[in-house]
Amino acid sequence: MRYWGLTDRGKVRSQNQDSFFAGVITNPKGEEALLCMICDGMGGAKAGDLASLIARDRFVDYTAEHFRLRRDPEPVLRAATEEANRAVIEKAAESPDYEGMGTTLVALLVLGERAYAVNVGDSRCYLIREEEIRQITKDHSLVEDMIDKGELTREQARRHPRKNVITRAIGTEDRADCDIFPLTLEKGDRLLLCSDGLSNMLNPREMLFEVLYGEDEDTAAQRMVDIALERNAPDNVTVILLSDSEKEGSNG
Repeated sequence: MRYWGLTDRGKVRSQNQDSFFAGVITNPKGEEALLCMICDGMGGAKAGDLASLIARDRFVDYTAEHFRLRRDPEPVLRAATEEANRAVIEKAAESPDYEGMGTTLVALLVLGERAYAVNVGDSRCYLIREEEIRQITKDHSLVEDMIDKGELTREQARRHPRKNVITRAIGTEDRADCDIFPLTLEKGDRLLLCSDGLSNMLNPREMLFEVLYGEDEDTAAQRMVDIALERNAPDNVTVILLSDSEKEGSNG
């Protein structure tokens, strides 16, 4: 499976509080898996970027140490999320400058034909299969709760003034409550991870168009970020695209 990842601070923010990882991890037994993840930090000028980096690194390190190809990885992914949460909380206790820092987390572990999406917050994972796009993760956000209650439509939620208020995050509570979504992959599938800096600027149909019908799959991630920037992206923008298509290309 090929993959591409990139991040941009956007048109308004002075710093980038998003961080990402995309690559092959190897456990102590020499077994390999593909792991991709995005963390979207929140907090003061120093805190948000630090929270996202700490959560990313701890999650990746723990997962690489403990996953096994022939075992259900869900307990490992839950434990990795808890480890990331603990690491952010411990760092926040070191200085008043870090008070209140936290981060979203969305990750995807690919083990052959099996994949597992993990999320805390409103960073997302989408599955593109044939000519359809489907959001795999479910936002932990105020507007998502309002949609569930029938108080907002999906389109109204996109324009709601409090659409960025999240109800779960890494580093804000003693325990991190993550959701995990198992997937069985098919030939030709694409998976897309993104921070809300992208999903607030492009709707799913636009993402689908760029991946399937744009100029070149190798530049699809960059084109999506460019569109967000053309629309004056007020937030940091991060995207990872994975593809099991037949097109030739290299990892990035």
